[in-house]
Amino acid sequence: MTSLRFIILLLQLWTVCAWEDYKDYKVLELQPRDLAQQQLLLNLDREQPQWDYLGGRRSATDTSRRVLVAPQQLQQLQQQLQLHGIEYKVLLEDLAPHVRAQRAENLSSKAKQRTHRIDVFAAFYNHSEINAYMESLVQLYPKRVQLKTFGWSYEQRALKILTISNGDGRRNKPVIFIDATIHAREWIAPSFALYIIQQLLEQAENADLLLNYDWVIMPVVNADGYEFTHSDSRFWRKTRKPTPIEEHIGTDINRNFGYKWGDDAGSSGDPAEEIYRGEQPFDQPETQVLRDALLHYKDRLAFYLSLHSYGNYLLLPWGHTSSFPDNYFYMMEIADAGAMAIIQSTNGIYSYGSGYHLMYPTSGDSNDFAVALANATVAITMELPAGGFLGFDPWVTHIEGIVTESWVGVRAMALEVISRGYQ
Repeated sequence: MTSLRFIILLLQLWTVCAWEDYKDYKVLELQPRDLAQQQLLLNLDREQPQWDYLGGRRSATDTSRRVLVAPQQLQQLQQQLQLHGIEYKVLLEDLAPHVRAQRAENLSSKAKQRTHRIDVFAAFYNHSEINAYMESLVQLYPKRVQLKTFGWSYEQRALKILTISNGDGRRNKPVIFIDATIHAREWIAPSFALYIIQQLLEQAENADLLLNYDWVIMPVVNADGYEFTHSDSRFWRKTRKPTPIEEHIGTDINRNFGYKWGDDAGSSGDPAEEIYRGEQPFDQPETQVLRDALLHYKDRLAFYLSLHSYGNYLLLPWGHTSSFPDNYFYMMEIADAGAMAIIQSTNGIYSYGSGYHLMYPTSGDSNDFAVALANATVAITMELPAGGFLGFDPWVTHIEGIVTESWVGVRAMALEVISRGYQ
């Protein structure tokens, strides 16, 4: 037993050392003083994609912006800021200790677990651990759980989707479809998806959510990118499929869908950018799988919910245009139910509305595709609360607070959908 523990310790140490430690990476807070400087930052974001503007592009009405910058890029960024008279301050001199501490915390927490049941509050789990857990649920709940491999990632990881019912045997019920981890570094999203699964299976008080509806949940869409954040680079966002430019890997799945794909206002044709849309729509196997899953439920897709982080937003279509879908105000009422439930429960405040107006344009995203081509009655992207120093990096101790608060909102939105009946 002692030798086995020593081997496990060595493996954990190797894993920590194998990860990019972000030595001397700095976090700067940029402080534009007027709208002109805010717009300039948006332009610099496009022109200098190697600077990671944390939280993605916001609208020109935003004020401060945080940026993660590598040591070899710092001087160039400082020169640009000084040239344009944009003030800034260094929030973090070296990201490495923060990253190492969080990784050590997660590995240590997982090492203490003694059962096959995933303790959502105790750790962040990798793709294989999540798949193994879902496979165990089929054995535990054979009449209520179905697990299907809908396809494979670029690196040949199984992309599994779980269906939960109340076990009454009724077929073709309306569906509430939830996905997570379209963006690899957003670890709290799969944690929340797992928490939703446990709420539906283990808590009798949620039986009303399954009486006339099935829940279909895909905890990890971007399996390769997500695994890469566990093994190599914590803040990786995109997929891992190569692009035409050898040194740039990956595509933003949420710009790769075939509805309104290719608009430069909401995506980029530059593989260096975090919002690179791919060479053509659906050229990522992960996007193909999610597309096929949504279309599979096209005739009964009552509610599509995509989990992201961070920002406390409930984002509705459209993302590609300033106009609204026909049932926009119906979707606003669903979002309102979630936001009001959260504020009454925890005082957490969510903003909700059109993604185009509330944040920034997006083209080729899953929300718009779900409504336009998969006939979803309601489609919402839920940007979960921030955690940790950068927003994407909550500590293990943050998980419980974020997922329990978020469940209040999702449950309320689902109940609102159910009370109105499938339209």
